[in-house]
Amino acid sequence: MPPRCRFVAPTVAVAGLALLAAACSDTTGLPAAVIDNVVDTVSLFALFGTPISTPSAYDLSSRLGGVAANALVRTDQASAFDFAFNFDSLRRPVLLPPGAVGLGQSSGLQRASRPFDSITVAPTGGYAFDQPLVVDTGTVAVVRSRPTNCLFGVTVFLYAKLRVVAIDTTARRIDFRILVDQNCGYRGLAPGIPTQ
Repeated sequence: MPPRCRFVAPTVAVAGLALLAAACSDTTGLPAAVIDNVVDTVSLFALFGTPISTPSAYDLSSRLGGVAANALVRTDQASAFDFAFNFDSLRRPVLLPPGAVGLGQSSGLQRASRPFDSITVAPTGGYAFDQPLVVDTGTVAVVRSRPTNCLFGVTVFLYAKLRVVAIDTTARRIDFRILVDQNCGYRGLAPGIPTQ
């Protein structure tokens, strides 16, 4: 190998490793997060007893692009969602993962024991995939999305936290605050750019 090539090859290798290290975050091995976590306030209408034109479900991955309204799902037009809203047979408001309505056990919900603002990282386990989550005003929950394909070729989950703000039994509507971490593979649930 000519002397010049012996110098160039290690230099290129070191430069490539430096670029790879810069592209990945220090703590996760994932590309650096670039999407701000923000809190939105949205409304869903019950699956039954409301006009079909109203959204009854929420899709964490459709929140991408920064517009909360993109995440609202009309279930007459799509079955891809992470949770839906309805009232159960006892007239209690419930959030329903897809498995609770027979659509496969891909997304999950779990009731949080801590206040909304103090949840900064989503848990990796403990989600219910096929059971309704009974909610009331003030209920805080964490959501794990169905598997999501990321631009860098990995399938991961997205995570969110929500707090029920109001339930209107007459309009059959739920209002909630929600923060979705849209950075593939991250579980950070604090406002701003996540680090975890």
